[in-house]
Amino acid sequence: MAGLHVRSVLVTGANRGIGLGFVQNFLKMPNPPQWIFAGCRDPKGQRAQELQNLASKHPNIIIIPLEVSDPASIKAAAAKVGEHLGDSGLNLLINNAGILKPGLLDNETTENMIQAFTNNTVGLLLMGQAFLPLLKKTAQGSPGSGLSCSKAAIVNMSSITGSMEDMYVLEFGQVVSYCCSKAALNMLSKCQSLGYKEHGILCIALHPGWVQTDMGGGGGSFKPPLTVDDSVQGMLKVLSSISEKETGAFLDWEGKVVPW
Repeated sequence: MAGLHVRSVLVTGANRGIGLGFVQNFLKMPNPPQWIFAGCRDPKGQRAQELQNLASKHPNIIIIPLEVSDPASIKAAAAKVGEHLGDSGLNLLINNAGILKPGLLDNETTENMIQAFTNNTVGLLLMGQAFLPLLKKTAQGSPGSGLSCSKAAIVNMSSITGSMEDMYVLEFGQVVSYCCSKAALNMLSKCQSLGYKEHGILCIALHPGWVQTDMGGGGGSFKPPLTVDDSVQGMLKVLSSISEKETGAFLDWEGKVVPW
């Protein structure tokens, strides 16, 4: 983490799981970000209680109401973040929010597919569009021509379930809508890396591993091997070391390449 220096970061889905883990670990940095924007669907709800408690102790945490399936909410969040940042831009956008609904190939529904793509793919496209001006502002004000997460970057939280080459996930049950939406997200990440490179913005898709969260599961016959802290600390180490040659890549929490 020593190589990651960001003045401002926005994390979506920051009220629990991996998103909350990012917020907690940014606070532990030797030089924490001046601004940690924590986006969540219901900032005043019970599920955001731990995030609320953190924000009450750390004035650099700004909780932002944000529903990634709602274009109006995304635009409002970008405006609010822009107001806080003033003349400075945003260093790091971590698109972590997403949904997972189990569904077998034989009975997957239109509703599930639309919800998965809206939250896991389309919402991240709109997040990139809405926050592009703030990311560009930071990139243009940074010295040098290379790309890095300390300069300006979009990090899309993907999953190995979106890999069309490595389909081992089917051994644990089918999650068709989730798999398809993450595969589409991987393509979006690649498109963003090519389209935003000229603006000095690095874009990457990350697989956080199989993590002990509400989404990853903690009960049943299969227990996820990773804690939130293990996953997040690994990903922050990866983000501190990647550069222009990794933009557009699909990496896991240890920095290993995940097959498309």
